[in-house]
Amino acid sequence: MNLDELPYQIGLTLIEGIGDVNAKSLLAYCGSASEVFKQKQAHLLKIPGIGSTWAKSIVNSKDVLKRAEEEIEFIQKYKIKPLFFSDEDYPARLKYCSDSPVLMYYKGNADLNHDRIISVVGTRKPSSYGKEKAEEFISEIKDTGILILSGLAYGVDVLAHKTALDNGLKTVGVVAHGLDRIYPQIHDKVAKRMIGQGGILTDFMSGTNPDAVNFPKRNRIVAGLCDALVVIESKRGGGSLITATIANSYNKDVFAFPGRAGEPLAEGCNGLIKQNRAVLIENATDLMYAMQWQETEKKKKVTKQIPLQINLSDEEKKVIDVFVNKPSLHVDEICQATEFTVSKISALLLQLEFSYLIKSRPGKIYELA
Repeated sequence: MNLDELPYQIGLTLIEGIGDVNAKSLLAYCGSASEVFKQKQAHLLKIPGIGSTWAKSIVNSKDVLKRAEEEIEFIQKYKIKPLFFSDEDYPARLKYCSDSPVLMYYKGNADLNHDRIISVVGTRKPSSYGKEKAEEFISEIKDTGILILSGLAYGVDVLAHKTALDNGLKTVGVVAHGLDRIYPQIHDKVAKRMIGQGGILTDFMSGTNPDAVNFPKRNRIVAGLCDALVVIESKRGGGSLITATIANSYNKDVFAFPGRAGEPLAEGCNGLIKQNRAVLIENATDLMYAMQWQETEKKKKVTKQIPLQINLSDEEKKVIDVFVNKPSLHVDEICQATEFTVSKISALLLQLEFSYLIKSRPGKIYELA
């Protein structure tokens, strides 16, 4: 935490109309949040996407720094960690999402750059079948150490958190309000357990109410921060489908449990599957296989043998071509460049490792061998 820069980082998020995308443009051109506040209007007008209205807002927004100082007092008092876009510990997966938040607030002990993160979402009023599937799915992965992410809402969300806690898995809840409250309040006890075995994350300042407009913004974090999104029961117009749509746009792997034809709570998941927007799964084993997360032991047993001749597929060539101008890349950068999903990229990278063309490094970093 850079206390000298923090007031400006918070203040940047408070400038009316700027938003996360433009905030990142400002940072790219100015170098830091504090420098943004030092710029003259004429210079700001030269930055792509920043018109006269927003340039004027920035120049006349010095008063937001007072509110920022109040927020700093709050986060220091309650030991909340601010995560700014340029920080090393800002979640790497979100850096490759164009509309990801420029600043988030976090309280907990889970690593938001964990190797494997699954988001679990679904209806707020699950059937007995939906509850059973949610509990079975998370119980089946209890020995994997996977981090479970959800939105701490009624129904499938809170059930996913509770089941993760009961099975010794860390779990993080992404909320649509400030960290001065928990909504719904009935989940306060679960949230307190999560802070000790996971965490609570938001991009909203203290004093922010859980207004309806905030939930789609919350959903982009749930979608962007994971490797795989799992939908367990949803109506045709359910909020989980918004999260799935966002995950699709980020090239994330989306999975759905099918339901009985004609059942309202099955229409959302069945629709995702029919439209090829989600892969059908019946259990955790299906997901682990699809994500290539069962390949670790297999990889260890491979006998080292340099191939005399390597015939690459078009997809493998596409991956190799990404490294032409960069010596090393994060897996999300490779996904973004190739437009392949994480599971597809994982399979291709594994095959290229077997062929001794790619080397894996800690933190999901890959480089040419």
